[in-house]
Amino acid sequence: MTDDRQPSRILADFAELDHDRAERRGYPEAVYCEGKTPAQVGAIAAAVRDRGAPTLFTRAAADHAKAVLAEVPEAHYDQEARLLAWPAEPPERSGGPVVVVAAGTSDLPVAREALLTATYLGRACELVVDVGVAGLHRVLGRLDLLRRARVIVVVAGMDGALPSVVAGLVSAPVVAVPTSVGYGAAFGGIAPLLSMLNACSPGVAVVNIDNGYGGGHLAAQIAAVG
Repeated sequence: MTDDRQPSRILADFAELDHDRAERRGYPEAVYCEGKTPAQVGAIAAAVRDRGAPTLFTRAAADHAKAVLAEVPEAHYDQEARLLAWPAEPPERSGGPVVVVAAGTSDLPVAREALLTATYLGRACELVVDVGVAGLHRVLGRLDLLRRARVIVVVAGMDGALPSVVAGLVSAPVVAVPTSVGYGAAFGGIAPLLSMLNACSPGVAVVNIDNGYGGGHLAAQIAAVG
């Protein structure tokens, strides 16, 4: 049985989009796909297309991506970050540069979510990978880049020590993103979260476990004024 109602009436059954958010806060609404059905995400994509509102779709599984791309085929989908961006072309860059640092390769999905979020909010971004504290020479070898950043996002699991190390080497604020990467005593990201909250280096702000979107968004806001 098909639903012959108008798309706006169908959308009203499960969502009310905040179309004024960009004007109110300076940044558009993002759609968190996890927990939504592909049909719901597709209806939301159709609504933002009709409004012409730039939108990020986060935590998008393959079936969510298929539903979004059916409505806005020109959107960009990054499978590793589980993020879709519409339009696919990022806005003109402004503000200061953002550097996203991933402690390990296993942290890359969250790091890429942070990177793409900041990019699609208008910041120039660079990604540094696999520079965890087990080999400090690796992060020390990227100091020139890190010290040019307006803000640094550090994504780490395991012991979560890297944000404190980075913050002790640079003058820029550090946004720390704990990940659920690690063995049993990492407790799904609780251990690195607590390590980051207890960082002895000042200037570290911490977002939720695996919250690359939140880390990238905060970094974009901090870097808005270069």
